[in-house]
Amino acid sequence: MFQPLRPWQWLLVAITLAALAVLPLLSSNSYVLHVLILSMIFGIFASAWNLVTGFAGLKTFGHHAFFGIGAYSSALVALHSGLSPWLTIWIAALIATVAGLFIGLPILRIRSMPHVAIVTLGFAEIVRITISNLQSITRGELGLWGIPPFESFTLPVLGEMKFSPADKAGYYYLILVLLVFSTGLITLLMRSKSGLALVAMRDAEDAAESLGVNLTRHKLLVFGVSAFLVGLAGAFFGHYIGILTPSAAVGPDLMILVIAMALVGGLGTLSGPLAGALVLTCVVELLRDLNDLRLLIYGAIIVIVVMFLPKGLATLGPIVRRRFTYLRAPTTSPAKHL
Repeated sequence: MFQPLRPWQWLLVAITLAALAVLPLLSSNSYVLHVLILSMIFGIFASAWNLVTGFAGLKTFGHHAFFGIGAYSSALVALHSGLSPWLTIWIAALIATVAGLFIGLPILRIRSMPHVAIVTLGFAEIVRITISNLQSITRGELGLWGIPPFESFTLPVLGEMKFSPADKAGYYYLILVLLVFSTGLITLLMRSKSGLALVAMRDAEDAAESLGVNLTRHKLLVFGVSAFLVGLAGAFFGHYIGILTPSAAVGPDLMILVIAMALVGGLGTLSGPLAGALVLTCVVELLRDLNDLRLLIYGAIIVIVVMFLPKGLATLGPIVRRRFTYLRAPTTSPAKHL
């Protein structure tokens, strides 16, 4: 369970949210907003995966299946039913939840974590191949295009929020709201009795079961919540990008990127995956012009962070604070001991 936030931590959260809220008003650079939007999409994805792996201890490597299911479900429902994307993203998140419970019910009874990892990875590959082969519905690798954007609306202070490639402010504020929603949901879950049970299950599964923790129920709970959030992020991604391909929405490289974000940021922490998503998304964009060399530099950054900060960037603040406190601590004069 999380410790209560101190006053300075609440102040830091408030300042961060305020800065993110006013950023589009200070800068109209579409590229900067695009990078931040991608960072928040991956931040939701990484936080949801961290909920399962970092907090509950379930080693799953197939969460990109829920991302693709959410993206394609929302896009197809909006295309063929005429429903608004404001509604279809939640329908897609529920479809991803059902898929998570469907695959979770048989595999989460497995005690061997390597087997769970392999089975979930295999499930994601089945989803990717299925989407690729259903060309009459998904258009396969040719790409599902013509996905309708969100309808514009007007806010009292900010004015009209448009959703177009030229004006990304609407997308920015929407994904910011979804990020706050997902982070708040994870926080509430981990502060509850179920959160304590998840941590106990992660640290000592047999001991937790002997104390009355229903392992199957809690595994399904955390797996369902995680699939819901990943599906929601995928649904937003589909309407934001406007075109979907199986390799982009359900590719294994997407899962590798999200795992790297959680590890670099700090596995088993609340802020770690968010920080990792921001840092690695910016790094990928900055190194985009280096072609193949960017992968080498990208991997080197991950190795360096894991070597010198094994618990991730989330521990950097406490380390700096301890060093600063140690340097400012008064030294005892030898004369006082005489």
